[in-house]
Amino acid sequence: MTIPPKREAVERIKKLRKVIDRARYEYHVLDAPSMSDAVNDALKHELKLLEDAYPDLITSDSPTQRVGGRALSRFAKVTHDARMLSLEDIFSPEEFVGWDERMTKLAKTRQQYFGEVKYDGLAISLLYEDGLLVRGATRGDGSIGEDVTANIRTISSIPLRLGGHKEVRDDAYQGRIEVRGEAVITKEAFRAINAQQQTHGEKEYANPRNLAAGSVRQLDPSITASRKLDFFAYDLRIEPDVATHAEKHAWLHDAGFQTDPLARILKSVSAVEEFRNDMITKRDALEFDVDGLVIGVNDTATYDALGVSGKAPRGAIAYKFAAHEATTVLEDITVQIGRTGAVTPVAVLRPVQIGGVTVSRATLHNVDEIARLGVKIGDTVVVGRAGDVIPDVKSVVMELRTGKEKSFRMPKDCPVCGEALVRADGEVAWKCVNTECSARHRERLYYFVSKKAFDIDGLGPKTIDVLLDEGLIQDASDLFALTEGDLEVLERFGEKSAQNIVRSIAGAKEITLERFLIALGIPQVGEETARDVAAHFGTLENIMKAGTEELETVPDVGPVVSKSMYHYFHTASEQKLIEKLCDAGVHIVRGKKVASGGKFEGKTFVFTGEMESLSRDDAKDRVRALGGSATESVSKKTFAVVVGENPGSKADRARELGVTMLTEQEFLRLMGR
Repeated sequence: MTIPPKREAVERIKKLRKVIDRARYEYHVLDAPSMSDAVNDALKHELKLLEDAYPDLITSDSPTQRVGGRALSRFAKVTHDARMLSLEDIFSPEEFVGWDERMTKLAKTRQQYFGEVKYDGLAISLLYEDGLLVRGATRGDGSIGEDVTANIRTISSIPLRLGGHKEVRDDAYQGRIEVRGEAVITKEAFRAINAQQQTHGEKEYANPRNLAAGSVRQLDPSITASRKLDFFAYDLRIEPDVATHAEKHAWLHDAGFQTDPLARILKSVSAVEEFRNDMITKRDALEFDVDGLVIGVNDTATYDALGVSGKAPRGAIAYKFAAHEATTVLEDITVQIGRTGAVTPVAVLRPVQIGGVTVSRATLHNVDEIARLGVKIGDTVVVGRAGDVIPDVKSVVMELRTGKEKSFRMPKDCPVCGEALVRADGEVAWKCVNTECSARHRERLYYFVSKKAFDIDGLGPKTIDVLLDEGLIQDASDLFALTEGDLEVLERFGEKSAQNIVRSIAGAKEITLERFLIALGIPQVGEETARDVAAHFGTLENIMKAGTEELETVPDVGPVVSKSMYHYFHTASEQKLIEKLCDAGVHIVRGKKVASGGKFEGKTFVFTGEMESLSRDDAKDRVRALGGSATESVSKKTFAVVVGENPGSKADRARELGVTMLTEQEFLRLMGR
């Protein structure tokens, strides 16, 4: 690049800064970038060359000055112009109604509120003088924080000059203006950084909030810059007349800040509850961690007049969401017999609220998991629950042990039928091998009507239990003979519910071959195997006639699976059940050929944790549509494990085997979205 004369460089530098600032605003604030990263980088590079040539033209608000300076030995203390207050927490609609009544009484009129999500990050104060950023400070104890200006300047979503993205008068932002907000990190960036930590054999970070807080307080600004932090502004202290909190957000947005795009004015208590329920539904899909809402009186004069109580403003509260994790006491460990006879240890918990529901049971998966956790009866444990996932024990709070805790031992016999439990060589699970065990029979029926199989609406485990206990059904085929009269006489059933269930059963009689195979609950045959076998053989008759060698011609069907299938279809009782199902009117639709030639052909994916932009079932369908397969277990042959929020043991298994691990965003990019 040829360096122009200084007079031309002055004008060029001015224009470059304006264009780069505008690009920053479009990317971070509007979420509508107008230029590619490559173009943006090229403009910044040109600006840097010009400033290197004319160092006296460098200003503190230049985009080139975001990262720079030596590492600090310590942070200087900062006294805030006005105390940074904390918020009082509430957790229930009843508590909010009580708070609303207090606001109405104190203000002597019903209030309009402003609601925004409560980002789970680090509170930051930004000080601007005549539009230029001069200081960034942490909240500290509310009165005194730490000067983290050098680190704050590395956060691209924080403008170094107010209104720098647009044409403004020189005196547009005169005086001393304080902006307050939250420094946060995306869930995707958090996962990527933890993946790097793991690769380097270093300790992983506990959560995005801790990582954001630690990043802001790095003594070396270059480390902060590498963490890709974000900032959302939520309040300001300014001389111009800003009548409402909603107007504050509009002012901040216009000045160049990101503000909560989900924030809104709430005119009633019911509007607040609708907002809260909406955010609870969307919470897991959001880009950032949020732990509740901030609800405040919208009118600024009324808010200020309400004053402060202790360390919290009277005019705003933090309306918290239910936590995904909690601690409680593990009071006992029992065992549950599954449809295949697998024995699952279950933690009996002192009831605790997690994710808005009361939890009293949690899975411990198997005896190996109990050993890994080191859990004992009587321990205080951390229990996690995400969405509709079954709660499980995450860890033990060892520091709270008293010495009275007791170790768990797997029972020798099945607690339901009394048959001896066995554990085959190389297998994790203990099993009840008695095919006539009533517990196994019930579990098979639960599975038969589940969403993955016949998907009969209204026939949950409790209803199946009633039908079995009353002698109305003996096996799955009896379900298709039920009438409204059979059900109406039962406790908890009325005419309408009986009609709905009978209608659901009738509608389920037509089923695809793959789902029929899933419904049968054949040992070793999961969803993917059922799909592959159905596609390969086309009809149930072809599968039932196949020998083990022919079954093994199906991709990924080995000797263990083929032997299990052959044994199932050559067992008299199972043949009789299939015959009865067909006689009851069940129509099996021919299996479809698996897509071939797609970009995922020959590749196997495993999904663990909660997906944000699509369900796990949708993700699996997308993989299959591109010629790949999606299984439930991780092996060395697995192409990649896609890790969502709150992943399970599959993520650990992938790490052990060195299998590629992808975030949801990486998976979507790989898929071409």
